[in-house]
Order: sequence, then structure tokens, then C-alpha cells
Amino acid sequence: MPTDTTKSTTNTKKPKKKKKKPLTPVDKFKIEVAKELGLWDKIKKVGWAGLSAAETGQIGGYMTRKMRQRKFKNLGEYQIARLKRQRKNTGSLQG
Repeated sequence: MPTDTTKSTTNTKKPKKKKKKPLTPVDKFKIEVAKELGLWDKIKKVGWAGLSAAETGQIGGYMTRKMRQRKFKNLGEYQIARLKRQRKNTGSLQG
């Protein structure tokens, strides 16, 4: 009895392409920070998952610092708030 050597095409599936989602403001901010830190070229080559823990921490820390600075409208307000925090922290240790 001859065997059929043709393949059936009923189970072959094409790999699905990921749909690109629109960038959120946080994603745009993260990309901006990565560019400032010089990590954007590496991210384009290997993706976000290819970064080391130190590099992702660097991005996250820089984002936090920038968000904190943006919270205050200008540098003067930021410095005043920082001095108040320092006085509050040192004052509790002296008392």
C-alpha cells in the first residue's frame, strides 16, 4: 500500500506579528532618558530585555530624579524643598 508523502496544510500557522502599541507618556519619557544616558543604541539592537540590571536601574533612577525635579516648577523651589527636608532630618537627630 503506497503511503501519501504530501503534507497537509491544515495545521501550519504563520507566526503572528506583534502589533505595535502606541507609546504611552511613560514610554516616551523612558526612551528620552535612555537617549540621554547613551543606552538607546543598545536598546535598539538587543531590546529592553537585553539590558543589565545596572543599566535598567540607571534608567529608573534617572527617571525618578527628573520626575522629582519636574514636580517643582523651578530649581529654586527644588532647592528650598531639599533644604527643608535636610533641616527636618538633622533636627530630629539633634533633639
